[in-house]
This record gives sequence, structure tokens and C-alpha cells, in this order.
Amino acid sequence: MENVNSKYVWKNQKRLRTGYTTGSCAAGAAKAAVQMLLGDEAVRQVRLHTPKGIELYLEVEKPARGLDWVSCAVRKDSGDDPDVTDGVCVYAKAEKTKEPGVRLRGGEGVGIVTRKGLGLAVGEAAINPVPRKMIREAVESVCSSYGYQGGIAVVISIPEGAELAGRTFNPRLGIEGGISVLGTTGIVEPMSEQALIDTIYAQMSVLRNAGHDICYVVPGNYGSDFLHDTLGYQGDAAVKCSNYIGEVIDIAVRLQMKGILLIGHVGKLVKVAAGIMNTHSNQADGRFEVLAAHAAMAGAGRKLVCDIMGCVTTSEALELLKEEGLLEPVMCTVMEKAEGHLNMRAGAGLEIGAVMFSPEFGILGMTRKAEALLEEVKNM
Repeated sequence: MENVNSKYVWKNQKRLRTGYTTGSCAAGAAKAAVQMLLGDEAVRQVRLHTPKGIELYLEVEKPARGLDWVSCAVRKDSGDDPDVTDGVCVYAKAEKTKEPGVRLRGGEGVGIVTRKGLGLAVGEAAINPVPRKMIREAVESVCSSYGYQGGIAVVISIPEGAELAGRTFNPRLGIEGGISVLGTTGIVEPMSEQALIDTIYAQMSVLRNAGHDICYVVPGNYGSDFLHDTLGYQGDAAVKCSNYIGEVIDIAVRLQMKGILLIGHVGKLVKVAAGIMNTHSNQADGRFEVLAAHAAMAGAGRKLVCDIMGCVTTSEALELLKEEGLLEPVMCTVMEKAEGHLNMRAGAGLEIGAVMFSPEFGILGMTRKAEALLEEVKNM
């Protein structure tokens, strides 16, 4: 029988099944646990509305009940996307509390944040902001439906998380003791590399045919959010390129675009200053080598250079540079180097610019053509 949650996408002439994230599992398990706690009845399936706009019907497994608590699990289904968490159970334990509101913490197998720059406070469970919001909203909706005005404490656990963490980048990011609870849309969409590049081509081709000869290019959601929230752009002339910065430049040249403006998080774009055009961490890194080299050019001493090389996030490295008063000169030379590599890839026929930012520091640098391209796209 086909899974009621099954959605399909066509990628590279293949029919691939979507899945759902650990964040959706956590929210679904929490919702079911609170239903059983307040309703005092078994729940075998729970309905969850995801940020993607897709409703999931999640099977509830392994229910357990104590005097004033209920625990249950939802099993992760990654669809046809290869994922180390596929098939693992994400547990939620719900307990009534005297203090009103929803209190959320991580249990066994959920990592702990030990470094700054991950969008969560040091010492917090590695449950990302969107899953946190999903869990809270799911719990609050159940409490409202039962007229319950007391508090609920929720503990999210992934017993296999500590073992799985070694197969992820979590240790390098300073997340210890387990994995992260992830997901910005609640849905896992499988996508091969070639299919992603084909999708980028299709997006840009549609824009070109609609009369847009200049567009924004953003690697992902961070860039999209910055484009809309900070730069105030509300149009549709934007293309997501994922990690494929070189390929999107090639596509723009092929389609005879007039110009593109790349807007991205420092964690991605700083790699371009080393000539890295596929920014996936499995392909190449170089973030801290770039920052350390440019810091040395700006007069940094050996200790600061070594400290930058020991960082695990670009946010941490930027903070060090700011403390030494070197952030501005370092970003200036980084952008100059990135501009040279971008121009070399684009050739003479394509105007190209870049804006590099971080959530903590805002705009860190712009190439010389960036401001003019920004105005041109806005005025289209």
C-alpha cells in the first residue's frame, strides 16, 4: 500500500519519493504525546501541517504512559533522499507542569550546541528554530482543543543519535552528544546533482524568456531571507543555485543574460575568494584558510591566524576579526579576490557582482558592480 504521505518529484527522468524531516517527526510525536496525555486515549496516527504547506499523516509508534506523562515516537522517512537518519525513531515525552507554556528540551541522542554561530545559544539542545516553532505550535493547538491552560514540558529524544552523529558534520560544528533536529520546510525533497543544475537552468531560462536579463542568485534560504527581509526585494527575479555557483554563471552566459548579482552567506561565498565554485563541504572548504590568509595580509599576528584556523564556524572567525579591529580590511580584500574569480568565470559578456553577509554582522562586503546591479534588478 502506498504511504499516504508519499509525494513524488521528477528528477533527471526519475520519479523520486519525498520524505519528511526529523523536525516533522519531533513535532508529530509531541502532538500525539500531548493528545494522549490530555485525552487519556490511544493515538495511532497524527496529522501535521508543515511549513511547506503539505499535510502529513504520521504513524505513532512505541507509546508509553506513566503517572503524569506520555511518550511516543514517529519514525523518520527520508523518501528517496539518502540520509543517515532514515528509519530512526524520534521520541517525544510530554508531561504536565504547573508553570504555563511549553518548555522544550533535548534528551538522549539530541546534540548540545557548544559553539556560537549556529543560531542557538551555547548549551541549548540542537533543535533548530523551525522545528522548535513546529513543536510549540503543535502542542499549543492540542492544549487549546482540550481547553488546557496549564504547562507542558516536552523532551525530544533520538536514541540512535549519538551513534549517528559521527557520520554527520555535527562534531565539526561544535554539536556534541547527538544529532540535530532539522528542517526548514518539514519535507525532504530528493534531488540529484544534475537534476539540481537542470532546475537552476530551467529557473533562469523562465526568467530570461519573461524579459529579465538581470537577476539575483542566492545559494539557499539564508540568501533568500536576506534578500527579502534586509534588502527589501519582493519580486520574482531570483534563482536559487544551491552550491553550484560556477554552474549558474555558466548558465547565465549560455542564456545571454546581461548580469547576475550573487547574494550569499559568508559561509558559502568566502570560498569563492579561493576560486571554489562548488561550495558544498564535500567538494571543498577553505573558509578559514581564506580568512586566516587575509587576516595575515591585514597585519594579524600568529596567534590570531592560528585561532582563526581553529574555528568551526565563520561567525566565530568573524567575531575574532572584529575584536582585533580587522573585520573591515579583511572583508575588503576577500571581496576583491572573490570578484576576480567571479569575473574570470563570467568572461567579458556577463556583468557579475556579489554581496556577502552574515546574520550577526549584516552586509560584510560588496564587489564593485554589486550596487549598480542591485538597483537595476530593483527597477525592473
